[in-house]
Formats: sequence, C-alpha cells, structure tokens
Amino acid sequence: MHYSVSRVSWEHAAPLLKTVRERVFICEHRIPKRVEFDRKDKQAIHMLVCDDHSQEPVATGRILPNGEIGRIAVVREHRRQQLDRLIFKGLLKAAKELQLKEVFIYSPLDSVEYFTSNKFYPVGSVFMEAGRPIQQLACPVEKIKSKKCYLSH
Repeated sequence: MHYSVSRVSWEHAAPLLKTVRERVFICEHRIPKRVEFDRKDKQAIHMLVCDDHSQEPVATGRILPNGEIGRIAVVREHRRQQLDRLIFKGLLKAAKELQLKEVFIYSPLDSVEYFTSNKFYPVGSVFMEAGRPIQQLACPVEKIKSKKCYLSH
C-alpha cells in the first residue's frame, strides 16, 4: 500500500480530519463528540495520511503551539501499516520548526510504559478524561525516539 502524508490546517482539511477522528475516537473509543473536537484544532498543525489507491483519509494527528501532541488516530484497517510512525515523525518535525524544547502528550494508562521506555517522563498525577484514566507525559524534543506511537487522544 502507498500513502500520502500531508501537513494541513484545520481550515483546509477539517472534513478529512474529522472523518478519521470520528471513526477512531467517537465510534471505537466512545469519546463524546464535544470532547473530541475543541477550539484547539484551529491553532494546531495537523498531519493527514491518505491511502493513495482509494484517496480516503486513514490517519491523523496534531501538535499545538505549546508542544502538546495528540489526537493521533489510525483507522482500524490500516493499523498494521505503522502510519502512526509517519504521523509522529511529521509532528516531531513541526515541533522542531516551532523551536520547541519539549513536547508532551496525555496518555491512557495502558500506554504509559511504552512512552516512558522512549524517554518520556510523567508530569503531575493521573486524572480522568471521558471516563478514562490519563497521565501527562513529556519529553525533550532532542531525546524523542520516533518508533511506534500508540493511539493518543
């Protein structure tokens, strides 16, 4: 399979970005729509991956100007293609262009061990969001390993 990876703005690509995030976060993970889509989308840099054959959007993620990486989503049928790596690499490149020293994520507890093994460290205490326990994790940009990145809301 072949894919196209693009850096996009919310204003130009919202319908495509919403398609992926609705399928993954709202339908699969049962995140309420009012939680999934927020005002931060307009200020974020988004990555969008489309299947070259079908032209369908299949993966996305975003980074905010403050270094928050999130909303990484890959539709189920394409998860074995490691598209999350492409998204993460694109977001890391954007972090470097923004001259950020550190990035952070809000991770479900079952993914914390993965991120801590890749140079992220916990910040603050665990909190609940949309009925799920979440831990904030941070990492200096120069220390990030851009291997596999689990779905991050």
